[in-house]
Amino acid sequence: MAPSPSYPRSRELLSGSLENIRGVGPRLREKLAKTGVRTIEDALYTLPHRYEDRREIRKIAQLREGFTEVFSGEILAVNESVTSRARKRIFEVIVGDGSGQVALKWFHYRKEWMKKRFTVGTSAVFTGEVKRFGALREVHHPDSEFLDGRSLEEAMAADPMNFGRILPVYPLTEGLTQKTARKIWKNILERFAPVAVSPLPREIIERNQLLPLDHALARVHWPPNDIPAEELEKGVEQARRSLVFDEFFFLELGLALKRRGIVLEKGIPFQVSHLYTKPLAAMLPYRLTAAQRRVLGEIKKDMMAPHPMNRLVQGDVGSGKTIVALMAALVAIENETQVAVIAPTEILAEQHYLQFQRWLEALGLKTALLCGGQKPAERLEILERIRAGEVQLIVGTHAVLQESVAFKRLGLGVIDEQHRFGVVQRGILRKKGENPDILVMTATPIPRTLSLTLYGDLALSVIDELPPGRTPIRTRVIGEEKRAEAYSFIRKELEQGRQAYIVYPLVDDSEKSDLLAATADAERLQQEIFSDFRLGLLHGRMKTAEKEAVMAAFKEGGIQMLISTTVIEVGIDVPNATVMMIEHAERFGLAQLHQLRGRVGRGADASTCILMRSRRGSEDGRKRLQVMAETTDGFRIAEADLEIRGPGEFLGTRQAGLPDFRVANLLRDGSVLELARKEAFRLANDPAFFNSEKYAETRQALLDRWGNRLELASIG
Repeated sequence: MAPSPSYPRSRELLSGSLENIRGVGPRLREKLAKTGVRTIEDALYTLPHRYEDRREIRKIAQLREGFTEVFSGEILAVNESVTSRARKRIFEVIVGDGSGQVALKWFHYRKEWMKKRFTVGTSAVFTGEVKRFGALREVHHPDSEFLDGRSLEEAMAADPMNFGRILPVYPLTEGLTQKTARKIWKNILERFAPVAVSPLPREIIERNQLLPLDHALARVHWPPNDIPAEELEKGVEQARRSLVFDEFFFLELGLALKRRGIVLEKGIPFQVSHLYTKPLAAMLPYRLTAAQRRVLGEIKKDMMAPHPMNRLVQGDVGSGKTIVALMAALVAIENETQVAVIAPTEILAEQHYLQFQRWLEALGLKTALLCGGQKPAERLEILERIRAGEVQLIVGTHAVLQESVAFKRLGLGVIDEQHRFGVVQRGILRKKGENPDILVMTATPIPRTLSLTLYGDLALSVIDELPPGRTPIRTRVIGEEKRAEAYSFIRKELEQGRQAYIVYPLVDDSEKSDLLAATADAERLQQEIFSDFRLGLLHGRMKTAEKEAVMAAFKEGGIQMLISTTVIEVGIDVPNATVMMIEHAERFGLAQLHQLRGRVGRGADASTCILMRSRRGSEDGRKRLQVMAETTDGFRIAEADLEIRGPGEFLGTRQAGLPDFRVANLLRDGSVLELARKEAFRLANDPAFFNSEKYAETRQALLDRWGNRLELASIG
């Protein structure tokens, strides 16, 4: 057997294009490129998304409902019909094998081709999920392989690649059948899997019982026949586990080195003098909770260290992260440095600014707001004051990260709602000063597997306690038919001197949508339903001063009901507000619904959140509302959100610096992630890793994958 090539040679061979692969012509190459398959390596890592177990071909009488089954039969009848309700065409074929009959149905098809191929008396092998409708079982859009006059036994003997074994099912591009795809991938595997070399250190491979990369790739594409089908279905088979480990290991190694690098860099060792934090504590109308004090202690300890802080504060809606961040900001300001607070949207930045400005003004300190929508002259003046050090606290959007923004001496960067920002943005903020401390906050509870990939380089603090006097929020999901009942409930609350929110997805009707819009409905509610109460309108298109006036009036009780878009998602704290109704609730994401709901339940009175669903809602929308009705636990909600939407969607925007995993699945592979992380951190703490020839290929692989994104050039 030929020896494996070195890692660099392996990379060179696998980075070749698909043009010399038999069966892949220019047109197919173009189609594959659109799906992200451009090189040999891309093809090797385009894994089957499921498998067909063709070790046994079942009798029709034995077909199990809810399972993907393989069966053979003769076509007994062919019929094309039109459904009475939706007026859709259906191509239907009845197949029998002596033991029973099954209906095959197609809803999208080319009529001429189907009539030519599916003729009475023809036999074929069919694969698909078995369903039952009434007395007859059905299979929709099955895979079909025609026997062309041969018996089943003859066909199986003549084509061992497609019968009598477990077959891969690939994600297909248009114009590519499974049979052709299998031939192409088998050819690629036979030629190139043997040259795939894993740069994982040998001891890690052995300790975790991983397969060599070439074996893992061969097995994951073409599993041997002795593998239990359920292992493949659950994705726990050793070959796939080996590939997942490899993917997680290099990400976690990058994060471990980044964290280690931060610890080794020189930072600002702050002194805690309580010059501003004590007066602020005295001004607050409440005492900090034990959890807030604990987290503040962890932050202060980091800030006093001679290395830069890099800490994530995670806390559910209403747990009081903002005041903890402000206390940390005052520690930095006491040490004559500036603080930058970055929020993902202008609305959130404005809300933070209004909140902070009030406190800082009372302490004799200056705050500035920096957003994309400001006039050039106003912006230039703010930039000059920041550069001169006249402003101690700067609040803004990602506009703060632009090159034109220079600080006199930046001591602390606070990033709010971190899941909207990536590793790269944190790096830019760090370069705005001499290794300033970084504090990251999120009210979006992040499931552990996701936080280990998103925040693997951060120390974690959790505010796991709500301020005293909070009452649990009751959540009800209702349809349009109960709207009058909902209004009646809101009226009772208002009559008892309490306040309410009604939240809409849109500002006005200009989008020509069926969604109720805030401005139009505010007028209707004021005139027709709640004419004896004072209603206020709040949305993102209003000027800052207008928004501030409305929020202040609502907080002081001059406005009893606030009609709003999602601008109230974060930052408004009105303990007297006890009811919220969210229109078209199925249109909102789970994290957003959870944030919105957190605006009520802030006082001692019982609070209710009414989720008004539309008649036309998606299945995912229905699931989200069900989760909201069942729990107020932010972590349970986050996990459900991750399950429903998947990691890419869950994060809102693509993470800069976070991978699109080719093999790993954050929902399914949490245990492998924990193992890979442990091994990665162990290696990162071994001084030999940085200079030993033994780890040269591992260092090179890390640079190949993550060098630029994780700023790891120094390890080369």
